[in-house]
Amino acid sequence: MDNFITLVTNPAIVSVILLCILCLKKVNVLLAIIVSTLTAGLLAGMNIEHAMNVFISGMGGNSETALSYILLGTFAATMAHSGFTDKLSDKITRFISGRKYVLLLILTLIAMASQNLIPIHIAFIPIIIPPLLVAMNSLNIDRRAVASVLAFGLKMPYITIPVGFGLIFQNLIADNMVQNGVQVLRSDIWKSTFILGIAMIVGLLISVFITYRKPRKYENKPIAGLSDQPKPCSKYTTWVVILAAILTFVVQLITHSLPLGALVGLGVIFTLKVIPKEKMDHMMNEGIYLMGYVAFVMLVAAGYAAVLKESGAIETLVSTVLSVLPENVLIISLIFLLIGLFITIGIGTSFGTIPILAVLFVPVCVKMGFNTQQMVVLLAAAAALGDAGSPASDTTLGPTAGLNADGQHNHIFDTCIPTFLHYNIALIIFAILGVYLFA
Repeated sequence: MDNFITLVTNPAIVSVILLCILCLKKVNVLLAIIVSTLTAGLLAGMNIEHAMNVFISGMGGNSETALSYILLGTFAATMAHSGFTDKLSDKITRFISGRKYVLLLILTLIAMASQNLIPIHIAFIPIIIPPLLVAMNSLNIDRRAVASVLAFGLKMPYITIPVGFGLIFQNLIADNMVQNGVQVLRSDIWKSTFILGIAMIVGLLISVFITYRKPRKYENKPIAGLSDQPKPCSKYTTWVVILAAILTFVVQLITHSLPLGALVGLGVIFTLKVIPKEKMDHMMNEGIYLMGYVAFVMLVAAGYAAVLKESGAIETLVSTVLSVLPENVLIISLIFLLIGLFITIGIGTSFGTIPILAVLFVPVCVKMGFNTQQMVVLLAAAAALGDAGSPASDTTLGPTAGLNADGQHNHIFDTCIPTFLHYNIALIIFAILGVYLFA
């Protein structure tokens, strides 16, 4: 009973539940995270001034990510003003010719490419999706299916494909396992996480072909930021934009720096005069408009994570759970996954969750006799859980940014809940299956 009381009053648990409740009550995500952060700090015995100081200093933990989003948002804005995205959207609309599943497939492939081939992450969504809303409306496509498709494309590649964001994610897993005493090659991570990719595919198919297959009507309302007249795009502009995208990808691969890759891409576009230098300030402002809110949410989420670490709430949570762990490996795995789910829902980033979980879980897994493959699956799944479904995650904020351009798509009920149900349940089931199969 004492362990149960300790568990339900744990600051991390209480603050995450509060975050979810506030978001369900349609409180702004940014404000919800701040309130939940201060609540966690106060419950852990920190005074409010100390909690706020830790929160603000901790925001720097996602500074590179936030800078990446601003620069990639600017890169996306230059692509839009060059006419390239209008041309692409028009070609997609003509190609689908009334076939909604073709459109969903194309969006899936574009989202996947944004993680690996052209690593602009969610920056493509606010410029590609709004021009396609009219086509979606004419096909009566349920936007919850589109949100699920986009979340799949943003999440599945980094879990299973060791390129782009996937390389960063899988390197984090390998590095943190090595730091905690388990030797594993970076090149071997995908050989274990592929089963989580299968889970994502299952969740996608259920979402598109079962849950949200029925037509859903939307009104043709004005779309924010969308010009009535498409911008012309010459062959020269097209090839320069493609060159900039390729160089962005190559530089990111070589340097492992998304901001540097984005800077190179912007340099190509401005140097080769696809966008006049006089419009540079305007492009930066538009990039901030496109991605600034998401970037700031990621900064605030890092501050939340810092307060949870400083308070000791996560360590207390894990030690409380571990003290009553049964001997059953599968039940232990389920408990680990649920802890990861709670942490990631709160801080909104699977990448930032890996170091937290590795320190706490890897030594316990070694003690309990888990092999390396089982540990990789558990760590990857526990970190990825909640990325889809968290109100503070870019995997949910991105799709909402595009699909709500006409004010008809709710962040919580149309993005977070659908992606949470379809992907997190599938990931838990397949992660436990992986633990069993890799025994």
